[in-house]
Amino acid sequence: MKHLVFLALATVFSCGGAMADTSSPASQSQRILFVISEYGYWGEELVGPLEAVTAAGYSADFATPKGTKPLALPPSMDPSYVDPPLGRTVTTAEMADKVKALESSDTLANPINLSNWLPQRPYLSSPTYLDDLYAYNHRLDEIGKEIARKYDALVLVGGSGPILDVANNKRAQDLIRLFLRSDKPVAGICYGVAALAFTRDEITGKSIVHGKRVTGHPLIHDYNDGHGYLHVDGIFPGAPYPLESILTDAVGPDGQFIGNVGKAYSVIVDYPIITARTTYDSALCGEKLVAVLRQGLKRYGW
Repeated sequence: MKHLVFLALATVFSCGGAMADTSSPASQSQRILFVISEYGYWGEELVGPLEAVTAAGYSADFATPKGTKPLALPPSMDPSYVDPPLGRTVTTAEMADKVKALESSDTLANPINLSNWLPQRPYLSSPTYLDDLYAYNHRLDEIGKEIARKYDALVLVGGSGPILDVANNKRAQDLIRLFLRSDKPVAGICYGVAALAFTRDEITGKSIVHGKRVTGHPLIHDYNDGHGYLHVDGIFPGAPYPLESILTDAVGPDGQFIGNVGKAYSVIVDYPIITARTTYDSALCGEKLVAVLRQGLKRYGW
């Protein structure tokens, strides 16, 4: 059985992480961009949506903030790991094998480097600020055209790592706005949803999820003693912010945070935003993303 699992994954993960060749007509569409933390992603929160979109015929590109290969958090490859708030295991043996197969492959070896691809917003202190700002916006316009031509959707992978290098990453926020500007759906899973809360509309200054229905890691699922983050330098502890509180504030009085605590799944589609609560919602998130792209789904879960 394990050999069959690994054989299936070889097909799923053959899409690779390099940028597509835009000279080929096949690269003009049917591609999903996954943004992954370099401080530890939760395996199923990548594998779940990745399997769903590849099964539907989409290819995938992968990006990290600095172009370093992302690493899966060890508990997400350990079927015996018991999640403290839930008091039970959260990774099946089958999923652990899938994540290990992904980790041992070259699929994530050469991710797109966001810091090279997207420009840095100039500081107001720059002596050439206006010229710098013009160049910055001009470059974003060029990238926006590239995104409109090349990609169908953006997925922000969860885990504890995004708390550190994705949630308030200015380039990631620019990327999110560019996808939305092209009317492309953006999906966030678990702590990947935080990047949506922190991304602001450039005109109103409000969060892009203001007035939306969203889900995400609820307070009742938060650890009491912090999370672990993973990097090439090892694992180190840290306390996450309360995502539910952040999302509740971000959506405002006309929106709603929907935790669906006690329910098996929590995925919310409030087009063009798709949010998933946590690990076991990952595959359903991918399925609903496909439904948004293929069937025109605009609303789900509320």
